[in-house]
Amino acid sequence: DADISIYINTTCLPQFGYKHVLSLTEEVGRFTEEVKKQMVSRNRDAPEGGFDAIIQAAVCKEQIGWRPDASHLLIFTSDAKTHVALDGRLAGIVQPNDGRCHLNSDNMYSKSTTMDYPSLALITEKMSENNINLIFAVTNPVVALYQNYSELIPGTTVGTLSNDSGNVIQLILKAYKKIRSKVELELQGVPEELSLSFNATCLNGEVIPGFKSCSGLKIGDTVSFSVEARARGCPSKKKKTFIIKPVGFKDALSITVTFECDCKCQAKAQPDSPKCSNGNGTFECGICLCHPGRLGPHCECAEGDYNPMAQDRCSGPAGSGGPQSAICSGRGDCVCGQCVCHSSDFGKVWGKLCECDDFNCLRYKGELCSGHGVCNCGFCQCAPDWQGENCNCSRRTDTCMSSLGLLCSGRGQCVCGACECTQPGAYGATCDKCPTCPDACTMKKECVECKHFKRGKLIEDKTCSRICKDEIVLVDELELHDTNAVNCTYKDENDCVERFQYYEDASGKSILFVVKEPDCPKGPDILVVLLSVAGAILFLGLAALLIWKLLVTIHDRREFAKFEEERARAKWETVSERTLK
Repeated sequence: DADISIYINTTCLPQFGYKHVLSLTEEVGRFTEEVKKQMVSRNRDAPEGGFDAIIQAAVCKEQIGWRPDASHLLIFTSDAKTHVALDGRLAGIVQPNDGRCHLNSDNMYSKSTTMDYPSLALITEKMSENNINLIFAVTNPVVALYQNYSELIPGTTVGTLSNDSGNVIQLILKAYKKIRSKVELELQGVPEELSLSFNATCLNGEVIPGFKSCSGLKIGDTVSFSVEARARGCPSKKKKTFIIKPVGFKDALSITVTFECDCKCQAKAQPDSPKCSNGNGTFECGICLCHPGRLGPHCECAEGDYNPMAQDRCSGPAGSGGPQSAICSGRGDCVCGQCVCHSSDFGKVWGKLCECDDFNCLRYKGELCSGHGVCNCGFCQCAPDWQGENCNCSRRTDTCMSSLGLLCSGRGQCVCGACECTQPGAYGATCDKCPTCPDACTMKKECVECKHFKRGKLIEDKTCSRICKDEIVLVDELELHDTNAVNCTYKDENDCVERFQYYEDASGKSILFVVKEPDCPKGPDILVVLLSVAGAILFLGLAALLIWKLLVTIHDRREFAKFEEERARAKWETVSERTLK
């Protein structure tokens, strides 16, 4: 932070605005050693002066060691808010930050006490000039604040830093992956007199109007942009140059525009031409421009002339059965059969019958043409990014783009800059919430089917190569390549179980690891079936025989017991008869 009294905490080591310790190097050991040597200091107030450090790290190219043709990443770590432009006035610092390198012989920032903190606009400018992508690695309490900063600084990402900073490497890899998966165009030096509108053609080949970025890109993907330029005025300097470049890249397209504000026929104007009532005007581009006090197509009338018959030419046709319309629409005088329109405090009035003006158009929220167009004869002429009767409908689609780079998450339509979800169950600002929608496994299953097995809906529709940009890698078994990798399983048309893993590497490249051999149910063994059937029949036969034998034995025993009982009773009867005799 700024080394000045109101920000100093005297109980800690002296604070500093920015200190350059080590230039970029491949010596990891030296880097680690220098980091361990650093002593921590702190400032009195909660906000810190990290933006000063960002500017110095970006513009001090020689001291830092930035390579001119490389991709540049600048990581800013913090657990607190940061000072911005105008905060320095609390300490009497009123000089704006000039965005230049101010390192002294000790590699310390020398303007902490004399120059204000940089603004977000200045940081954006310097990041663009030096092709730097900024990464905010901050702790959870201030993530929301830096997220707002990132939305105002193109090419910036935000990651949540753990309390011990142990996940900083993962944050850098994730941020780099996110940066390289998106292409966004930025403009430099666009003239005020020029209006630009963009169209983006991203992965699915669909033209997205009003959009100048594409997300969700992988290595080898190709996207294109078209730009339309319209002149809104005529600058004093007829030639203007501006630059279009992708954020974070050195390559840029320089465009020179020549404004044609004058017609070529104006150079052949004939002053005091005989064609204009014997010299009462200048004949230019096929018409007469009358001298002051003269009127008419050929400047044949003077303002003082009055002809009642000419009044009819200053009125519109009468309606059916109704009176004739007012002369010059009630907003002008008829002179020589030609309307001379009155001036108005509201705007300009013109037209053959003074029927046009630039202030009687539809309004929205109190603004003419919603503030997004100009009123021309009762109709709104909208700016390139707007449409509708009152220009209140935005053509931009970036507000409808989801975090995955899909328009309305592929589940709706972007209407006037807002998503209208069409898929049942989808909701949210970008239709990103959908509990009943297919997950990543369901979507990638179609790509596995068409790219590896050469079958499925995408093969029939001939859209496989356009939709599926994933690389297919065949493996014997699935291994966990990353904590974010997703293992998927499904049954194919042959009732076989297919297994694959969806994974994106650090560069944003999408890879599908597919198991070579699916798990298919085996067919029945005929010999085993025959033996099983024969065994079952034999077993059932033996069981039936044993049961029959058991039943017969039980029956015989019962009959034998009955016989013995009857025989014993017959013998007793014989003995009894002899005894009586």
